[in-house]
Amino acid sequence: MMDPQKIYPRSKDRETVYLKNVVTDSSIIVGDYTMYNDFVNDPTDFEKNNVLYHYPINHDRLIIGKFCSIACGARFLFNSANHSMTSLSTYPFPIFFEEWELSIGNVTSAWDNKGDIVIGNDVWIGYEAIILAGVTIGDGAIIGTRAVVTKDVPPYTIVGGVPAKPIRKRFSDEIISSLLETRWWDWPEEKISDNLAAIQSGRIEQFR
Repeated sequence: MMDPQKIYPRSKDRETVYLKNVVTDSSIIVGDYTMYNDFVNDPTDFEKNNVLYHYPINHDRLIIGKFCSIACGARFLFNSANHSMTSLSTYPFPIFFEEWELSIGNVTSAWDNKGDIVIGNDVWIGYEAIILAGVTIGDGAIIGTRAVVTKDVPPYTIVGGVPAKPIRKRFSDEIISSLLETRWWDWPEEKISDNLAAIQSGRIEQFR
């Protein structure tokens, strides 16, 4: 039976979790049925191992939609990983305010703040991919293995490489528009279940 409140959705599998049910940080928002698999570390340690440089001082958020698939080792690098590019030096003097007699109130000037990371619905993030601060990934996109995503990714686009670049769209513009309008991931569970054959076979015209 469908139950988005489970931690482990597969019996006898402790490497795969419904991510929403293992995060505790209120600035990490995850939709129902989004899964994370980790065969190296405990997947329940996602916040510690995969959401990096995410400090309360920045008030930045990780927002992940519904029905996403996140592979082992995918990481989300937040703003404190940056260094200021407007300074003549990339050295983070402001975080050593005691050493240099600077104001503690200017700590965040040590890095460029690019904003939240936003992942749409039904996104597949491949093994050890890296998503940088300020990036928005559209619904239905695919992020290739070990890609480094530095820019926004349009819906239903496959990207890969370092830095990640578009490879191709998953479907025609017409089908993409229909999927974005339909938003099947927001349907009641019963309706999704009734339409699984159409979803899995790629036949949007059979939606009912």
